[in-house]
Amino acid sequence: METSSNDAVVDLLHQQNLIVISIREVTKASFIEKKLGSHVSNKDVVMLSRQLSTLFEAQIPIVEALKTLAAEADRPALRDALATILDDVSGGLSLSQALSKHPNIFSSFYISLVKSGEESGKLQEVFTYLADYLERSYYLFTKARNAMIYPAFIMAAFIGVIVVMLVVVIPRLTTIFEETGQEVPLYTQIVILISDFLRHWGLLLIFAIVGGSLALWRWSRTEVGREYFHRLQLHIPIVGVLYRKLYMARFADNLHTLIAGGIPILRSLSISGDVVGNVIYKKVIYDAIESVKGGNSISSAFERSSEIPPLVTQMIRIGEASGRLDYILGSIARFYQREVDSAFENLVALIEPALIIFLGVGVGVLVASVMVPLYNLVGSF
Repeated sequence: METSSNDAVVDLLHQQNLIVISIREVTKASFIEKKLGSHVSNKDVVMLSRQLSTLFEAQIPIVEALKTLAAEADRPALRDALATILDDVSGGLSLSQALSKHPNIFSSFYISLVKSGEESGKLQEVFTYLADYLERSYYLFTKARNAMIYPAFIMAAFIGVIVVMLVVVIPRLTTIFEETGQEVPLYTQIVILISDFLRHWGLLLIFAIVGGSLALWRWSRTEVGREYFHRLQLHIPIVGVLYRKLYMARFADNLHTLIAGGIPILRSLSISGDVVGNVIYKKVIYDAIESVKGGNSISSAFERSSEIPPLVTQMIRIGEASGRLDYILGSIARFYQREVDSAFENLVALIEPALIIFLGVGVGVLVASVMVPLYNLVGSF
């Protein structure tokens, strides 16, 4: 606990009906420890939601559940947040109000569901929904991240080897060719020019890349830049199809979870638009909200957008007609989650042979540009 004195610690612990046995002042955490402990990951929130669901299912009172989780939390930031939430709940605030004071940990989606659980008396069911939803989202995120680790490592190693060859090896061979007057093929001349450029302007190129990347990143944070990159994301060959399926799965899953949790349909659409993760789809969903306010159905509103597949529109229309929209949305979410899994597997399966071909061509050109002139040089003696 961070307090001004030992007496303050005793007072806070007594308020929690705890008996103080001993108090020990700990040393200040290092900068690295602070950085590591100040972040609450998605995995932490997933585990917290599952633990709360289990504790509520066991009929543990909310204050006792929070005390237990605060005492067992490993990450300092999460432990401090839970301690603050416990104090707020003990002081008379609702759980959703206490959670809303920590927007860097709990999203508006999360808080709205908790609030609906409080109003409907189904807090345990809501935390089960949340735990299941967050686990699915975390699974998709980790699967995408893990799929990219191998290609990223291989490309970094390849670029490192090529740069070393161009900066260290090629200049020495160039000296030999110049001293002997050996003619070199066109592709070798190109490699030599690239090598000379890297040796003389390499640092400037690095600064230009870093500066350009920072400028591009800052532009991507603007409204225009964000929209441009999000639209580009959806139209990249092969990968764009994967992103479309991913956003459809996320939207349907969000909307299903919110409606099943008792959130009104307009509020559910608004929250789903905020957390879908793509500006283009957010605009489509917000346009649908305005259309629904005007008396139209969700399906008719989505029919006007080319970003929403006809299958989704047809399924939503069936859900609206049958009064089982939450069930239909759950079916859509499961369908697109399977599609995303299949697309990921196909993409990962394609990446390896594509990398092999790319690396083979790159290494082949580099080796040929070195070996062919050397072979001609040896043959001339």
